Order: sequence, then C-alpha cells, then structure tokens
Amino acid sequence: MALIAASQNCEEFADNAAGKGVYYRVGPFQVHLTTPLREVSSLVYRLYGDFEQGDPHAVSDFHVSILPVKGVRRLWRPQARFVIDGSSPFDPFPLESAFPLLEWGVNWCIGSRAQQYLVLHSAVLEKNGKAVVLAAEPGSGKSTLAAALMLSGWRLFSDEFGLMRPQSCEFVPVPRTIALKNESIEVIRHYSDRAVLGPEFPKTRKGTVAHLAASAASAVDRTPAPPALVVFPKFAAGAELRSQPLEKAAAFMKLAGNAFNYAEQGEAGFEVVRNIIDNSEIRLLRFSDLDSAIGAISEFVH
Repeated sequence: MALIAASQNCEEFADNAAGKGVYYRVGPFQVHLTTPLREVSSLVYRLYGDFEQGDPHAVSDFHVSILPVKGVRRLWRPQARFVIDGSSPFDPFPLESAFPLLEWGVNWCIGSRAQQYLVLHSAVLEKNGKAVVLAAEPGSGKSTLAAALMLSGWRLFSDEFGLMRPQSCEFVPVPRTIALKNESIEVIRHYSDRAVLGPEFPKTRKGTVAHLAASAASAVDRTPAPPALVVFPKFAAGAELRSQPLEKAAAFMKLAGNAFNYAEQGEAGFEVVRNIIDNSEIRLLRFSDLDSAIGAISEFVH
C-alpha cells in the first residue's frame, strides 16, 4: 500500500494532476482528480498525503475536475467549476475557493451516488471497535466535537456521512477533511498541536472555512465497525454538561430523518435504522467544553 506523500513529492503530484490526473482512495471509493490549479493540487497533497494512492488501472468511482471558468468572466470575476464525468452539476465558485469547491463536490458525489449504503448526514468515529454516531443540525458543534474526538485518538470515519452497510449493519469508514467553520477554526487550532489545518477561506457560502486533515490512523484503516452509541449533540456557550437518554422511538424518527436516502432504501432503510437504534445507547448531549463532552461519550465505549 503506497501513500500519496510517500510515493511522490508535491511538485510531481501537481504535475500529474494537471496532466492525466491523480488517484487517491477515500474509504471504499477511488477518486480520479484532474486540475491545472496548483493551489488545489498542493492542498490535496498536504491534507491527503497520508491517504492511500489509488490505482490508475482500477475503476475509479468518481472522475472529477476543478477547472477555471473560461471566457470574459475570467478577466473580472475569476471562477472555478466542479466537473464530474464531464458535466458540472452546480454553479461555479470564486476561484479563490476552488479547494472548498472540490471538497464540497466530492461530498456531493458520495451523498448522491453511494446508494448501496444507507447514507446518514452525521459524523461517525470509532474507538475500541465500536462506532459512535454524532447526528445533529448545522450549528450544533458536531464538526468541532468530531475534530476534538479525532485529535484525542478516535478514528474518524466521516464528518459528513455515516455510511451503513445494510447487509452487515456496520459503518464503513469514508474519512476526508473536516470543514471547520468560523469560530471553530481557532477552537481546534488551540485544542491540539496535532491539528493539521489548511488555509482559511473567507466569504464562502458558510462563512470562513478551514479544512482539518484526517489523522494518519484514520486515513488508511478501512476496518468497519458496528454502532454502539448515537449522540445528538448541541453546543451551548457556557452551559454545564448535560447527558441524558432519549426514548428510542423518538431517536428512530430523528435518525431516519437524518438519512439522505431513507425513502429510497424502502424496507431495507427501515431495518437498518432499527438495527442502529436497537444496538446503540441513545443520548442527548448539551455541552460547552470539549473535554467534558468527550468524557461523557467515552463512558459508553469501553
């Protein structure tokens, strides 16, 4: 198994990205990326250097490109577009936000095309062979908590997608960068000196964004894990830690509503969510301190 950074240097990687493309593995998926934008390829190299290099002779799941928009617009308002299999599914981003566009675009690919899994909009992390699901709405502190857990030694499966394999009822790792927003960037920067953060991108659609690299252990370990704990976290500044159980019927509705493709999965989707709920401790968690929140979560994963 060759890792990206171990098999080539940054300049070689960028040259390949501008030519025939580069290949890297994200969990069960192989990404084939082409881009002439060296600021994009250098960030992929920096933040995905510990990931497994893909095989150019194997079938790639996603053939994606980040390309500058041509024409008159490039002279007064430079933009970049995301291309998947030759088409652009959404509007261009400003050129200076080309890397966030790539990360957002690959998220879109996984969310819309990984229909062999039940796809939860949640973070998933693993410790001691058990998966913990963090399912929450935007602004809940989910990404910040997931980042702190990873930096405390947990294995990151994903910050965006909990991919559950219906046949085995196990979560499949699909680690990528964690997109931290606004105040969370400085929180995580000061939380651990092991945090590898990319540059800040201001004025995106979600405010200022910076990307946290997955830990080396998270990047290459594809071992799945069964669910053991489902947490619905909510950050509240200055609040005392509060962890309480949630009735399973209510948890089922919340988790089913959190799945991108629950309806499309039909009976299989119902059974998968039921299995997650039946085999997991369910907790509501209100927190303001990351270490206290991690301690509360750790009590259920021995």
